[in-house]
Amino acid sequence: MKLEEPKTIKEIAEFLNCEYSGDPAHLITGINEIHRVEEGDIVFVDHPKYYDKALKSNATTILIDKEVECPKGKGLLISEHPFDDFNKLTKHFKPVRITINAIGENTQIAGSAQIYPNVTIGNDVVIGENVLIYPGVVIMDRTIIDDNVIIGANSVIGFNAFYYKKKPTGYDRLHTCGNVHLKMNVEIGAMCTIDAGVTATTIIGEGSKLDNQVQVGHDTIIGKNCLLAANVGIAGCTELQDNVTMWGQVGCASDVVIGENAVVLAQSGISKSLAPNKTYFGSPAKDIRLMYREMAALRKLPEILENM
Repeated sequence: MKLEEPKTIKEIAEFLNCEYSGDPAHLITGINEIHRVEEGDIVFVDHPKYYDKALKSNATTILIDKEVECPKGKGLLISEHPFDDFNKLTKHFKPVRITINAIGENTQIAGSAQIYPNVTIGNDVVIGENVLIYPGVVIMDRTIIDDNVIIGANSVIGFNAFYYKKKPTGYDRLHTCGNVHLKMNVEIGAMCTIDAGVTATTIIGEGSKLDNQVQVGHDTIIGKNCLLAANVGIAGCTELQDNVTMWGQVGCASDVVIGENAVVLAQSGISKSLAPNKTYFGSPAKDIRLMYREMAALRKLPEILENM
């Protein structure tokens, strides 16, 4: 998420009523969570396990709950509650805007787009040429839909990221201010859900096809010409490189990379990154050749036990 105008670390510290370390004129140009940070961004960290990752990330301002040595060229915002202050910033710069009409404010829809009745479109949405949107679809704020995209009935594009912090009072959601980008020639089946990025963009790459009832988590990036069958569930911050195929009911953990041309067979569970140009099966998913050998060995196990 980029700020409309850069802010100094001194200005942000005053807004949050917290201390800071670094040059008072140190500039902040954006706000992002750790998986999508860029130069100029603020990132938050509130656990010692992740201090080093945050301090060495591309972020140039770190919202942190402990005074540490400030890395060269960076700035620190010292907060008792970094998660809450991060939410305070995102809600201030990207507040929730309620849409009471079928189409929100500042939304652009190409003349050739075909939109069925009972579709809701949020604010700041861009819909390209020859897009086809079936009944019951909800398009949330800031979604970008390129030319020739098809979205099946009752799908939801750009809902809140599933990102929470557990507190004694319950779970507190990280405010969602990112978006979704559906690139050219993407097809989305019926009753799919594609979550917005927390502060960045969830991307479905050009030519990719999603079957019915597919779930794509926040900040996931799906490459070109990927094929996802029904009931596939992909957690947040995952990357599918080009031409990946996932068959029915595949489940994928967060923060992994699925290599180009990988094929994952039905009902497999992905717990770690997968190499390109291979076929996988099982839970946890393994190279199909290894799985076949393991399955063959298991079939022999009763006979082995009988002869012991």
